[in-house]
Amino acid sequence: KYDLEVWLPGQGQYRELTSTSNTTDFQARRLNIRVRTEKGNVILHTVNGTAIAIGRMLIAIMENYQQKDGSIKIPDVLQKYTGFSKIN
Repeated sequence: KYDLEVWLPGQGQYRELTSTSNTTDFQARRLNIRVRTEKGNVILHTVNGTAIAIGRMLIAIMENYQQKDGSIKIPDVLQKYTGFSKIN
């Protein structure tokens, strides 16, 4: 299992933002999911992942990028998606 965590200064701790895991053949066996190969039908392995916790992500951006004047700087890598660089 792999977790991606984000620092939340207001809580003074890292919190999980998303998680992924390799469920090997557990889910596939339960669902009888198979794949046809040269060796015949075999049960495949699956992976599981959660989407990003949007609320927690927004809180992390606000807490980590809040400026002294109260505005929030949009991280450079996100500015091309938002079309702006600051929230007043």
